Amino acid sequence: MRGIQNSLSELEREGVRPVAISVDTPDESAALCRKAGYTYTFLSDPNADAIRRYDLLHQRGGPDEKDIARPAEFLVDASGVVRWRNLTEDLRKRATPEDILQGAQLLQ
Repeated sequence: MRGIQNSLSELEREGVRPVAISVDTPDESAALCRKAGYTYTFLSDPNADAIRRYDLLHQRGGPDEKDIARPAEFLVDASGVVRWRNLTEDLRKRATPEDILQGAQLLQ
């Protein structure tokens, strides 16, 4: 997420609008954004509705066995079609901003 923030202007120049979705409450997400200095959009999905729709629920994977979202990155076009994705089971392995930019360039 830090890499996304650090590359935000470059991503936006390429037409990529980053949006994070988590099971955290809006207050928890807002606190994280303030603390970490994130300025892109964070959405709250405390019931994991969207997270389930994308088959990203990691049941009991968080602290106190709380359900969380698996790490994933998607490029979704204006009509809502997923055009590129990166899925992982490892919280430490995420797509880099360079990976996302490369995916976006392939779609143009």
